Amino acid sequence: MDAFLSLAKKVRPGGWALLLAMVLFSAGVGPNAFAEPKTHTVVIEAMQFTPQVLEVNPGDTVIWRNKDPFPHNAVASDRSFQSKEIAPDGSWKYKAVKKGTFSYMCTLHPTMKASLVVK
Repeated sequence: MDAFLSLAKKVRPGGWALLLAMVLFSAGVGPNAFAEPKTHTVVIEAMQFTPQVLEVNPGDTVIWRNKDPFPHNAVASDRSFQSKEIAPDGSWKYKAVKKGTFSYMCTLHPTMKASLVVK
């Protein structure tokens, strides 16, 4: 903190934005930290999840849309998320919070597998 105060005394007017950006970046707050949450879609069709690997940011929402003529679900292997049965033409949404890579599958059709990566 002393180093920050020492540096702050040397900053010219107008240089505060740069100083703040440097402090946030050094604290591990990257450019996506203040981005608006987005919505992503996983399509369930032909007995598969598309995309197979989806990368999202914390706070983003993922919607699984079932385009098959029979129900499916999406269940993380660590049970961090678990949908109900998603009826044909139905959907289920999940808000990604915890960072990590989450493998998931349809427990009704165990050959259907994919991954959600929360960066």
